[in-house]
Amino acid sequence: MLHLRVLCPADRSDQVRRLLLDDPGITHLIVLPGVAVRPPGDVIEATLTRECGDRVLDGLAELGVDHTGGITLEALDTVLSDAADAAEAAVPGDPADAVIWDELIARTGEDSRLTVSFLAFLTIACLLAAIGAITNSPVTVVGAMVLGPEFGPLAALAVGLVLRRGDLVRRGGSALLVGFPVAMVITVLVWLVFHLTGLLAGLSLDNLSQVDFIYKVGPFSLIIALLAGAAGMLSLTSAKSGALVGVFISVTTVPAAAFATVAVVEARWDRALSSVVQLLVNLVGIVLAAVFVLWLSPSARKHGLVGRRLSGR
Repeated sequence: MLHLRVLCPADRSDQVRRLLLDDPGITHLIVLPGVAVRPPGDVIEATLTRECGDRVLDGLAELGVDHTGGITLEALDTVLSDAADAAEAAVPGDPADAVIWDELIARTGEDSRLTVSFLAFLTIACLLAAIGAITNSPVTVVGAMVLGPEFGPLAALAVGLVLRRGDLVRRGGSALLVGFPVAMVITVLVWLVFHLTGLLAGLSLDNLSQVDFIYKVGPFSLIIALLAGAAGMLSLTSAKSGALVGVFISVTTVPAAAFATVAVVEARWDRALSSVVQLLVNLVGIVLAAVFVLWLSPSARKHGLVGRRLSGR
């Protein structure tokens, strides 16, 4: 279940109230006249099923409430109520299959921002992956996979392509096109410092039997990327973020970028090229699978959202 709070001008309050009362997935409806201060107006709260969340948000946006007031929506972990159970039963479908597009857009948009923290996490992940590769330590490489923040921009790219949202495509693309080169350049500089200080004495890129999956490209590279991309987008659309950890561990994006950097410094051009190919295969595979999952979304077909630009929210 979800908790909805709407702040609206007094002259729109009746329209919002009727909209919510007409939806069978709404319960626990509360109207608080005149309690809003900035901006002034009424506050209307309700509990609703996830299945009706998207159409309720669409209806509120058509009333212009997102411009004249405000709309907030948050997940409720526990709801003990016969009325809530009845609302859940009255709406067809399953909460896990319901896509709330505004929520998805907001989440992917936020996760794909090119920020200092994004660059820091990506750089640290690349450094960990590079160290894990040279020391033949799969545990360290897996840690770098989990730490890498690159799935956010990839998800934003997929959502932007499906909904024709150029802002999401630009934001996700910018984060990747700037983030990876910056992280790789810093990794090169740190790697040169390692050489100068003798930390890499006795270590080489030979006999890396535990981490050779980083640079060895094959049919399963694409298959794994497609499966991970599909699982990642399903995790986002169904609000089951716990599955994302498995997605992070499955894809070889950060390790491939890190290994390519190390291979260049070590003048192992063949390994560097194969690592870059591995990186590209994973990035493209993830985005393609995520787009496919969104295209297959029942709510996308039902509401005709695929191919329609959601803007002005």
